[in-house]
Amino acid sequence: MKSWLAPIESPAYAAMRIVFGLLFMFHGLQKMFGLFGGHMFPLPSMLGAAGAIELIGGATIALGLLTPYVAFLACGEMAVAYFTQHFPRGPFPGVNGGELAVLYCWAFLYFAAHGSGRYSLDALIFGNRAPASRTPAARA
Repeated sequence: MKSWLAPIESPAYAAMRIVFGLLFMFHGLQKMFGLFGGHMFPLPSMLGAAGAIELIGGATIALGLLTPYVAFLACGEMAVAYFTQHFPRGPFPGVNGGELAVLYCWAFLYFAAHGSGRYSLDALIFGNRAPASRTPAARA
């Protein structure tokens, strides 16, 4: 199966990074501007700071700009969100409503480890010197 899907590895990774980044950005738009059925929170609050990380971080992850660093920060934010907001309601994400926080946390940890990928601003700007580049060509 892996050899059959190898030709689409880079585009599939880019699509995953873009989709997760945009969805994360929409959460930030909800918190920062009250868009898409969200509620605005003041920037100095915990939820306001989370909104800023989600808005800016989601956009940069979607674009593939400094993805390893931004994704690591976003991963940490989602871990904090899970343990401060969801875990007190129970340890299981299906019960405490923390599924999205867990999914985002692990996806962003993967992005941080994998890098921006071939289809990213990092690849365009830095080429093979992209931060934490993990493209198949860079691994060889």
